[in-house]
Amino acid sequence: MKFTRDPSRGRAGARARRIAPVCVGGAMMVALASASAETLYGPALSLQEGSARTYVVMDNGVPSEVGVEIDEAFTASVPANGAHGGVTMPDGRSTFEYVLEMPAANPTPFQHVTLDWNPAGHKPEGVYDKPHFDVHFYTIGPEERRAIHPEDPAFLDKAGRLPPAEFIPSGYLDPGLPPVPMMGVHLVHADAPELRAHDPEPFVQTFLYGTWDGRLIFFEPMVTVDMLSEQPDNSFAVPVAERYDPQGYYPGAYSVRWDQREGSYRIALNDLEWR
Repeated sequence: MKFTRDPSRGRAGARARRIAPVCVGGAMMVALASASAETLYGPALSLQEGSARTYVVMDNGVPSEVGVEIDEAFTASVPANGAHGGVTMPDGRSTFEYVLEMPAANPTPFQHVTLDWNPAGHKPEGVYDKPHFDVHFYTIGPEERRAIHPEDPAFLDKAGRLPPAEFIPSGYLDPGLPPVPMMGVHLVHADAPELRAHDPEPFVQTFLYGTWDGRLIFFEPMVTVDMLSEQPDNSFAVPVAERYDPQGYYPGAYSVRWDQREGSYRIALNDLEWR
């Protein structure tokens, strides 16, 4: 799917200039023009001529941003609904999962990322049924995530076991949707504009949290093709919890940005602080 953009709306020069890359522990580390900042990259995942990878921005040795960089060729290569390699959901729509490893020297609590492409969207009908990406930042490992499966005799018990209130970000609640295998339970914000009962706004972007078996396990920006086509440079504050387990660097915001010079999108968790 090719995203149509106005070529005059770039952000050339907005990002710090890269200098020579250096390989560190199997991950790519790129020093930026700022003397205090550097970026660690995870292994690239290829899709035809495109690629996607995770990254962590370090500032004076402390992570300030963790995200996914998706180049333009990747977005041009994503498959259509019903194409081979996807999972067909009960409503007939397809979803395509791309698992991204974190940088080897990753200092954040996020252990891996899944970049989920939904060419025809997904439920709820009339809300999230636009083409979009779901970006799941998981605080559990891939094997533990794959074990979230209906074959587990305790599947429904684990789904119904929410974290204590102090571990749930303010305003988020369980809407009663069925648990999703290999994901968990999705929490939505009570004031999400696309979910309002009266005069809901069209879904363009939103942010979800996810739980499983009494723990908060994923942080999820959802971003439509419509938004990406606008060459965005947007940041959004997100509610935070009183406590986190494990403790670590967690976000107070997320962003969706287009980098004209690099020809890539960045979907990121920002304002990381020790929480």
